[in-house]
Amino acid sequence: MYLYERPFEPDYARLNDPASLTHNRYGQSIETVPEGDALREQSLNINGDARIGENPNRYKQHGFFFNADNCIACHACEAACSEKNDVPAHLAFRSVGFVEGGTYPNMQRINISMACNHCDDPVCLKGCPTRAYTKFAEYGAVLQDPDICFGCGYCTWVCPYNAPQLDPVKGEVSKCNMCVDRLEVGLKPACAAACLGKALDFGVIENIPEGRSQAKVEIPGFPRSDITHPNIRFQQTRVSQREMLRVDSAPLKYRRDDAAGAYKPMLDPKHGFGRQWNLKKLLGSHENAHIAFTLSVQAVMGAFAMLLALGLKPLDTVASLLAMVALMGFGLFRLNMHLGKPLRFYRGFNNWRLSPVSREIAGVSLCFGGLAGYAFFSLFPGFPLAALLKPASAAAGLVGIALGGYYMVRLYRIKARPFWDHWQTGASFAGTGLGLGGLLLGLLALAQGVMSVELASALGGAMAAGFALEGVGLIFHARAMKSRGNEGAASHYEQTTTYGWPYLLRNGLLGLALPLAAALAMGGQAALFAPLALVAVAAAILGRALFYVLVIPTTLPGAFFWRNKGFVEHARETGLAKFPQMGVIAEKH
Repeated sequence: MYLYERPFEPDYARLNDPASLTHNRYGQSIETVPEGDALREQSLNINGDARIGENPNRYKQHGFFFNADNCIACHACEAACSEKNDVPAHLAFRSVGFVEGGTYPNMQRINISMACNHCDDPVCLKGCPTRAYTKFAEYGAVLQDPDICFGCGYCTWVCPYNAPQLDPVKGEVSKCNMCVDRLEVGLKPACAAACLGKALDFGVIENIPEGRSQAKVEIPGFPRSDITHPNIRFQQTRVSQREMLRVDSAPLKYRRDDAAGAYKPMLDPKHGFGRQWNLKKLLGSHENAHIAFTLSVQAVMGAFAMLLALGLKPLDTVASLLAMVALMGFGLFRLNMHLGKPLRFYRGFNNWRLSPVSREIAGVSLCFGGLAGYAFFSLFPGFPLAALLKPASAAAGLVGIALGGYYMVRLYRIKARPFWDHWQTGASFAGTGLGLGGLLLGLLALAQGVMSVELASALGGAMAAGFALEGVGLIFHARAMKSRGNEGAASHYEQTTTYGWPYLLRNGLLGLALPLAAALAMGGQAALFAPLALVAVAAAILGRALFYVLVIPTTLPGAFFWRNKGFVEHARETGLAKFPQMGVIAEKH
């Protein structure tokens, strides 16, 4: 008997795993902790109950089993999950999407139900800067604590399956918790117990439910499984069409690779090839805080590094330093106010051992502190030990630039977002540091009347190098995205169509900024700073806005009205978002 077992539950809702394998298909032990380990004596403290469940498989990795042959897209699993967890209408811990293929009379649809897959290698846990995630020994569940979360949303970026849900109302993330409270009393999760067609099942991973014959790790439309080793297995005995199409607005489809024996994503140019502007959507993105943060911080980091490395004495003034402190402070403030819970910003340091976000925050904060200290001791040279603390502040600032800059790039090298996962991200950020950093120093020199031909030439050379680096990166990035044929190709397609004219404008402005900077480097004519400022800043803003708005993640296909970016945008534009039953809410995060 399980502890406080519920005897009136139907048999189909009960866990039934009399035996299991010792290792999963990736060679990892299904037993989460060995016999005798102290972890076996801990309670999950569900609803304050300190007792320990007596499920004999409590310390084995559990997972979902989905039979695509049986799913009729009734959404009972979604409804059961939402009711059990009191999920608001605009969120869903579990969702059902589908892909279609073929033509009449040989038309086929494959439905896919998916929630958190409680992966062997949960990237959400590694990415979260607040340590809101824990992979428990009990059932191998990956649980998340919304009370610890401060709403940065990074886990929603790195998860390939769109499992963590960022609530713009509460400003926090929450997700599927595997219904561990039900597991403790021998019951399957609410979604599996509610499934009408026995399409969704649950148990110890690698166990094939009775009456089933397959345990695949991928089916058409399911995002790649090699990133996290998700604990979900599939059955699909019906032969699929060679191409399966998404019905949502994502320009993607899936084609069977006979050699690999799997379906791979590829571009589906469903919107045509005409160029559009869409400036309001481009520049009105909720990621504008990231645009302001990255551009301002990278400009200041580049300027401060050049100031110290090149020994630019005319610019090593209190006015210059305070201006850089103010600009960097503005960027940090904009980023902090973008959080769902801005007053909990200090939690961003909690996971520096694993999270690139925590490491970026630490590095950028060290840079800001070093810059502020350098400015302070320049303003008050008579402060005790200023002669020692000023160079120490400079050194701290340079270390912060190195660490913060490196992890600022690393946090965007996300496998679940192929458009970002390219060396061009680093080239763009470094190019911004050189280009806008040199421009910032030039404008400060002009404002203080210390500009000289030599200084203008040096800054022009730095800017030219930055613009050239970014331009070369963009060329290689475009070629790589088109050749990959996956979500990266879809993102590039959106770049050249939905935002085609801003894309060309950004390229033209960057192409114009390079010869202007080169002319400045060769001639030292300070008058070139004015047109350079207009061209370079406009190109940087457009480029960074494209960077954020274009990325298409690896995620579950949606339906016509659910998990469909196109419908969400339509609902917000037409006012349908005012009706809760639409499942759409105005962006607040």
